[in-house]
Amino acid sequence: MALDQSVRYADLSLREDDLIAGGKHILCAYKMKPQTGYGYLEAAAHFAAESSTGTNVEVSTTDDYTKNFDAIVYQIDEATEEMRIAYPIDLFDRNMTDGRMMLVSFLTLTIGNNQGMGDIAHAQMYDFYMPPRAIQLFDGPAKDISDMWRMLGRPVVDGGYIAGTIIKPKLGLRPEPFAAAAYQFWLGGDFIKNDEPQGNQVFCPARKVYPLVYDSMKRAMDETGEAKLFSANITADDHFEMCARADFILEAFGPDADKVAFLVDGYVGGPGMVTTARRQYPGQYLHYHRAGHGAVTSPNSKRGYTAYVLAKMARLQGASGIHVGTMGYGKMEGSKDDRNIAYIIERDSYTGPAYHQEWFGMKPTTPIISGGMNALRLPGFFENLGHGNVINTAGGGSYGHIDSPAAGALSLRQAYECWKAGADPIEWAREHKEFARAFESFPHDADAIYPGWRDKLGAAAHK
Repeated sequence: MALDQSVRYADLSLREDDLIAGGKHILCAYKMKPQTGYGYLEAAAHFAAESSTGTNVEVSTTDDYTKNFDAIVYQIDEATEEMRIAYPIDLFDRNMTDGRMMLVSFLTLTIGNNQGMGDIAHAQMYDFYMPPRAIQLFDGPAKDISDMWRMLGRPVVDGGYIAGTIIKPKLGLRPEPFAAAAYQFWLGGDFIKNDEPQGNQVFCPARKVYPLVYDSMKRAMDETGEAKLFSANITADDHFEMCARADFILEAFGPDADKVAFLVDGYVGGPGMVTTARRQYPGQYLHYHRAGHGAVTSPNSKRGYTAYVLAKMARLQGASGIHVGTMGYGKMEGSKDDRNIAYIIERDSYTGPAYHQEWFGMKPTTPIISGGMNALRLPGFFENLGHGNVINTAGGGSYGHIDSPAAGALSLRQAYECWKAGADPIEWAREHKEFARAFESFPHDADAIYPGWRDKLGAAAHK
């Protein structure tokens, strides 16, 4: 049995409102269950000790000053597996160079050794609260969706839906077919991103493919009279390799380098990769791809942290946009209630599952919607979310359109306009060819979402 440290590391008389008003603590809410045979409060206190100044025994080097930095359990509810801990803000590691906070320290303390403790069956952080001082000390985004709207010639407030895609297949294309696929989509759409594994494969070297992609961008801009956007993957293990990729891409796109976002696989790469991109290239939109996050954040998981927490951390680090799933409307797991993941990153003030968070003017992070989406699924998605100020990257939804990738892109735009107009999708399809042809392109979805569409739509879907 571990040492009972509840006298030192727990104080259930503390009021959350007082802790928030004091502004000197970061608060974390967990779902925690002790192993059989361990008391809830004792296990919670051991969790707080391991997450801050303590261990599982008394040590001779502890003095009274050290106790100022104890993490304190201030709320528990054994029936609901609720545990909340207050961490003194000065407990966290700070940069030597500029005194700012680092996300890696936040994770090391709040999701560190405690995930493997013998007296804890499981513990998952589902929300956290950052006081005003902590918000000041994190970078936050340098660029946001308003910068993209500005380049696209739209209003910088409520500029609306950005129709995007992912070059498919995700691997196996040589440079010329890759660039051709980009051109075909850009004739109808706004935004193309590398898929998360695309980089510098032997069959598609970065030095060859990016100049060709830029040529496609220029030709599409000339042909359509519209700006086009590209998100280039600079993910790498090594800081210098990441910067070499980024520098080459900016050089390749030359006078249109402002239209390039940098994509990083931020979950597998970690906070260091995200912050390197944010600080080295503040002039570029920073696109956070969550590849691999489901290993921790899946609704089936009882350890680590949730997708809501991941998104909130991404905004602190400076992600301009992060994938937030499809809220049950695409191919990935999720539910309609996942809209709270979008709301916490795009709003200046939001009440989450445990805490109300004020962002004090920190730039928003764009919800990026990706995973099995097409024009037929979008109206319901927008209705659930309540707006269309998102980037949507529809791979199959564009390249799977029966007419062309450009027609697929136009069908996505038309789906947004349909929802915005409050129109019936079947009626809308009668007057919008590309949207109508999406029914024919994705008949399985059409049958599920719009039963009887064949009779109602008739010849419009077969034009």
